[in-house]
Amino acid sequence: MKVVSTESSQVLAARIAERLDVPVLGTEFSTFPDRELYLKTGETDGETIIVGSVVDSDAFVQILLLIDACDSSENTLVLPYAGYARQDRRFKPGEPVSARAVARALGRGVKRVITVNIHEEATLQHFQVPAVSVTLASALGRHILESDLRDPLILAPDKGAGAFAADVAAVGSWDCDCLEKVRLSGTEVRMEPKQIAASGRAVVLVDDIISTGGTLTIAAGMLYEQGAREVSAACVHGVLSSGAYARLIAAGVTGIVSSDTYESACSRITAADAIADAVRKC
Repeated sequence: MKVVSTESSQVLAARIAERLDVPVLGTEFSTFPDRELYLKTGETDGETIIVGSVVDSDAFVQILLLIDACDSSENTLVLPYAGYARQDRRFKPGEPVSARAVARALGRGVKRVITVNIHEEATLQHFQVPAVSVTLASALGRHILESDLRDPLILAPDKGAGAFAADVAAVGSWDCDCLEKVRLSGTEVRMEPKQIAASGRAVVLVDDIISTGGTLTIAAGMLYEQGAREVSAACVHGVLSSGAYARLIAAGVTGIVSSDTYESACSRITAADAIADAVRKC
């Protein structure tokens, strides 16, 4: 068994290889003058773990090229961050179901797929090979447990993230709640915890992904207005696009922690252990 990765997932791939005690293949990446991508990887053996997050279109193409380059091996695709997964249905006529299109393309040439906290688990069926989504809820919980926060309130930004937040909170037996929108008038909406007051509490906003950070920025401001002692944020996929990090810090968020499924300076939690466990079970 050997591990190979795209440019966007080199650190995580090395960590997975370390957990599995297998070598990492070196890969050469370059771009032709017409912007076509080229890669050349090392010699594979009977089984290859291909690690690549779809952080942009080039990363998607690199995964396709790696799958083809490793066609003499039995391949397991590890897709830590599944870009395009949020367009999981046709909202308007003429739109593609992007999650299905990408999954179908990536499922060819591999025996199985491992993802991490995929946006919608129904997407897994579109890979057309055995596919699983592992969760980092426990890893986020352990990170909070090892921090200096005392008796934090774990808060989901909406009902949809409630189950994930509950799994994070279970690690430390902490209070858990989700935000709800309370309409004060025809034009004014207030966001507040549904059941547990934030006053005097250290609040940790948790979600599977922080993209633009718009909802969390508004939530942080309102939580401080409601007396929260401090507000921090933790997520699996720290996309943090369109100035999200600076926007959250400006709103008073004291820290932002994410995993290495989407590698950045905020990646202080690793998905390597959960992924390695899933590989061993294959």
